[in-house]
Amino acid sequence: MYKYFLLILLLSFFKANAQEVEIRSLKTYIDDPAIEQDEITFPVLVYDAELNPNLKISFDVNSEFEPRLSIVFRFCDKNWKPYTNLMLTNSGENILPYLNFTLLPSTIEDAKYHYDGTFPDADGYITLPFSGKWQYYITESNDTSVIYASGKFLVVRDPLEMRTSIKREILETQVLFPADLAKVFNLSVELTLPEDLFPFYVENAEIIENHKILYPFKVSKGDNNDFRQFYWDGSRRFRFTSKEIKPGNEYRQTDLRNTNIYSRKTVKAQFEGPETSRFFQEGRRDLNGASILMPYDDEYADYLNVEFNLRAPSDFNKDVLVTGAFNNWVLDPAYRLGNSGGFYTGVLNMKRGIYDYQYVAANVTNNKISEIDWVILEGNNWTTQNVYHVFIYYADPNLGGYDRIIGYSTIMSK
Repeated sequence: MYKYFLLILLLSFFKANAQEVEIRSLKTYIDDPAIEQDEITFPVLVYDAELNPNLKISFDVNSEFEPRLSIVFRFCDKNWKPYTNLMLTNSGENILPYLNFTLLPSTIEDAKYHYDGTFPDADGYITLPFSGKWQYYITESNDTSVIYASGKFLVVRDPLEMRTSIKREILETQVLFPADLAKVFNLSVELTLPEDLFPFYVENAEIIENHKILYPFKVSKGDNNDFRQFYWDGSRRFRFTSKEIKPGNEYRQTDLRNTNIYSRKTVKAQFEGPETSRFFQEGRRDLNGASILMPYDDEYADYLNVEFNLRAPSDFNKDVLVTGAFNNWVLDPAYRLGNSGGFYTGVLNMKRGIYDYQYVAANVTNNKISEIDWVILEGNNWTTQNVYHVFIYYADPNLGGYDRIIGYSTIMSK
């Protein structure tokens, strides 16, 4: 009987101490004192003889009590799958235990605590030794299998020099209407492999537009078609070309910082009213897909219910998803807008700040997204100013084999 009651007490204790945690406004960027608004930077750490950058991770936490959380870092292959190879797990230097939190102002609803961390950290808990893709996981401290949120970034060590170029082209392999749909960028990257690397192991090029880290353009070894081309001279010169990059338009933007205009808990993303298609309208300059949040210690840095409203063209018959800096540009059925006679609406809970976003046309069936179209509701203009991040991958045979980034460059489309 005594053991039975002891078991009940223990179960009650663990239940009472179980955490109900929600991670809010998670951001990953480069901590760069030289940039006034460094939170708009793309999350790639580039190390060489002169550069020794740091990664910044920040987020709010909605929890009744101060949470017991850790951050676990995992090195990944080029498809974002974490390695299980012990030589690549970075064991002993991949977990930051028991994060320290700051209490948010009492005026903030929907979150109570804030965290800011810089990595690699000064105490040596975290190192990032491998060049490639990384993920981090915000976990329960006592059980790292309990994951509350995650983020992605890239590390590039001693990148090779590359020649990257971009030019305008018209797709001639198909007839498109409106004609602007045929406008594309032709992006090429060339490199010469040094003597210590083997040509056979060069894998592919990956091109990330602005902050769309999950939707890269890829050119692989052996590609040779109307859209992707790979060239190797048989020695050490390589060229990767992508001809399928539609420039799109400058992103839409909502600025929720003005407490006089946005004074209520529920507000509209655009104060002027419902939005419409921008296919024939050039957008204004944006943050290239980033966001700028109000400082966490500002008493007005609260969360709002933001209503998105889109009136689609009369001949439009697809689903509409909203995506942007508020969800790291993820296309997810959870962000599908409701449709009532061509009037699309949805509400998201967002922290005050500036956010780039856009509407995406697609078909959503059984929670699966197909026939994705990024431009039909937004426009496709060569004057759009995008930043393209170009990576070259190498199947490094060392340490059991891993996808290593050996080249990195950026180029702006305008």
